[in-house]
Amino acid sequence: MSRGTRGGRPSPAMGSRSLAMGAAASLFLFAVAPRAGAAIVVVGELSQERVVEPGKAYPGAIAIRNLGDAAEMVKVYLTDYLFYRDGSNLYGEPGKAPRSNARWITLNPSILSIPARETAKVSYQIAVPADPSLKGTYWSIAMVEGMGEAVPQVVDAQNGRARVGVRHVVRYGVQLVTDIGESGTRSLKFDTRLVRAEGKRLLEVDVENTGERWLRPSLWAQLFDEEGRFVGKFDGRRARVYPGTSVRKSIDLSTVPPGTYRALVVADAGEDSVYGATYTLKLETEKAEK
Repeated sequence: MSRGTRGGRPSPAMGSRSLAMGAAASLFLFAVAPRAGAAIVVVGELSQERVVEPGKAYPGAIAIRNLGDAAEMVKVYLTDYLFYRDGSNLYGEPGKAPRSNARWITLNPSILSIPARETAKVSYQIAVPADPSLKGTYWSIAMVEGMGEAVPQVVDAQNGRARVGVRHVVRYGVQLVTDIGESGTRSLKFDTRLVRAEGKRLLEVDVENTGERWLRPSLWAQLFDEEGRFVGKFDGRRARVYPGTSVRKSIDLSTVPPGTYRALVVADAGEDSVYGATYTLKLETEKAEK
């Protein structure tokens, strides 16, 4: 349904279908952030990427800052990480996902105490197996979690039953990404639908990485009226997509007048990795859509 293209009018060789307005769906967004007043923060980017070769080892570090007025205990551990267009996120047992690199990574230390107002580093080493069949992108997440203070068990004086308090846990996820040289296929497929949400008309685009290498495509749609005249280019957000994962992004078409349009939807991942498909969009008034 999709193939490489570069701008211009929609190509008749591309897949095409008609879209009508449907029910709104939830948007996918992945972000790892602390609660207000959290003492522990990760310094720097929440994604560390490197190009590697089989049989070689690569050092790295995660800097953690204690913003509080007392020492804070922190633990760091690895999990697998998968996400999908329906908004689900899976943090699985390390090393179980097909493209996990968690078993290649050693953390030191895994538990540490950070003094007040100080910054500490957790070192790690990625030892890439000497396996010539490795290709494309492999990744996992290093979870950085503030352990906080233990919550004491309290006995209810009225019934003698124990009650346990609730402790808030602050957790960051640092993505550790390894690319085996320039190897691995690059391939995307996507699907679209029209929805109305919060008073806006949105073109939702589901993007799935069907290749072997992670991509971060920019999304946009070019609209043409029934006479073939160019109406405008409408941008969506960039999306990081690992092999076997998918995301859902939105393009706002609220300013487009009602009518029937030919749309060229493009996902540009750079390095000549450009994917597009054409659709017929039927945009109606909000009253008609209801």
